[in-house]
Amino acid sequence: MGESIPFAPVVCFPGFALRAAVVASALIVRCGRYSVYCDGMKLLIASDIHGDAAATEKLLAAYEREKAELLLLCGDYLYHGPRNNLPPGYAPQTVVSLLERCADKIIGARGNCDSEVDQLLLGFPMMSDYALVVHEGRRIFLTHGHIYSPESLAREENPAPRLHPGSVFVFGHTHVSVLEYLPGGEVLLVNPGSVSLPKGGTRAGYAVISEEAACLKTLEGETVKEERLR
Repeated sequence: MGESIPFAPVVCFPGFALRAAVVASALIVRCGRYSVYCDGMKLLIASDIHGDAAATEKLLAAYEREKAELLLLCGDYLYHGPRNNLPPGYAPQTVVSLLERCADKIIGARGNCDSEVDQLLLGFPMMSDYALVVHEGRRIFLTHGHIYSPESLAREENPAPRLHPGSVFVFGHTHVSVLEYLPGGEVLLVNPGSVSLPKGGTRAGYAVISEEAACLKTLEGETVKEERLR
């Protein structure tokens, strides 16, 4: 495994408003890392919105339908990116307004298409390369995937998180949904895919982590795959 990565703490208990942490954690976010503790919460995970307002509305509807308590976003919020076509519902300013409705519930990481100007618009910290979420005593490493990836976990020459057995590695970037354990069965990989521009034959969707399981779902709520947490 690679070198150990330090984490700066931002503590979050059930019912605690993350909005208060946005200003308080400004220095921590600039350092590129922060930690959140959220035992007893249901987590909804999504990635790669790329400015699609219509997809964001479906995502927030799913968040309400699932009765999730935190929304984990893996980056690429507003800009469609030079390698992608414009999403059908491309309206970045509307996405900003939509995400503002639940900004106090969002934990975000920076994507390769995100910049400082996006942070000026979005009401939650999202310029961190990763965030550490502690859920039911389990470490969830949240990142976009362009710096830290499943491949980096096995490379000694590049920085990679040291994940203990039972940890969850959450990433996006590829626009291809993944839910599987690494060889050995100790670390679970979760990629929710893209809510706006899914690739590799996958469908637009999200992931959910509860106390006992993780699952992939389409934006309409259809379960695609489920894995028990070990």
